[in-house]
Amino acid sequence: MSLHEIKLPFIVVVGSRILSRVPAVLDQMGVGSGEAVGIIAGRTTWEIAGKEVAGHLEESGRRIVFFEAGEASAGEAERLAGLIKKSGVGVVLGVGGGRVIDLAKYSASKAGVRMVSIPTAPSHDGIASPFASLKGFDRPTSVYATTPSAIIADTYVISKAPKRLILAGVGDLLGKFTAVKDWRLAHRLKGEYYGEYAAQLALLSAKHVIRYHELIASGSEEGVRILVEALISSGVAMCIAGSSRPASGSEHLFSHALDILAPGRALHGEQVALGSILMLYLYGDKRWRLVKNIMKKIGLPTTADEINIPPDVIVKALTIAHKIRPERYTILGENGLTEEAAKRLVKETGVA
Repeated sequence: MSLHEIKLPFIVVVGSRILSRVPAVLDQMGVGSGEAVGIIAGRTTWEIAGKEVAGHLEESGRRIVFFEAGEASAGEAERLAGLIKKSGVGVVLGVGGGRVIDLAKYSASKAGVRMVSIPTAPSHDGIASPFASLKGFDRPTSVYATTPSAIIADTYVISKAPKRLILAGVGDLLGKFTAVKDWRLAHRLKGEYYGEYAAQLALLSAKHVIRYHELIASGSEEGVRILVEALISSGVAMCIAGSSRPASGSEHLFSHALDILAPGRALHGEQVALGSILMLYLYGDKRWRLVKNIMKKIGLPTTADEINIPPDVIVKALTIAHKIRPERYTILGENGLTEEAAKRLVKETGVA
């Protein structure tokens, strides 16, 4: 058997009003009190949590270097990596949503330092995975960066995030139903490596949000904690698999296609959830109705109009999605869907 290396987060702390624990976590990581610590955050997330984190670190005797996060691009990540190298910091904290954490993971990897994930929103499972989604590469897909050495998720802070971001996190997790199906299909037909434990862990995350969707959608701290733990679980599944396979399949290819055709119209998790309806239907999996009904119930978009993308663009995305990562076999096959098949699919599922 070929070598399979698993890199997992060293420390995971989830709880309410726990940002004061950041210095203690760094102590556990072996980051001394006299060492410099970098914080990557956006202007908004600096005010939401970054400033408080910096205050606790300064009280512990650590010097803080702040790096303001720009757009989620490879160029911006390279710029940050250069600044990190010059600053002499030994660890970088990503304090923010998906954009900030992806930039922090990639720039920390390039700079050769460790990274700590401190999410302020639960919009997708990148808070715990080793992958970063950045513009500027050959394809609009995730690239391997680094596994966060620690994850510190303050449910009080995260519960204050806009409801749309919370629901997007649910949407991202619903995609695991089709991602695992695609992974199994690629294993059977193409001989691709498949890990049952990682697959089941990803599926558990999806089943968990199905079970607790009402509580999560309420925006309560209890619901947000359930969502955050499921997102972390999904991220760990990718760490165990050594790829994004257990968490990203045809539904993600569809989302990436939409990013090309209609950038900025919808959130990643919203697009993934819509893709999950479509791909489950292609599989003949009756759960497509359950997923759609739950999405409607909590307020996730289930139609082209609701996601603010024209029906013809949805159809076009379905016909090109298989080209995004041709090496990743899914239910879309090697030739993809014809326009006629795509039109029939969106009509029969009520997406358009």
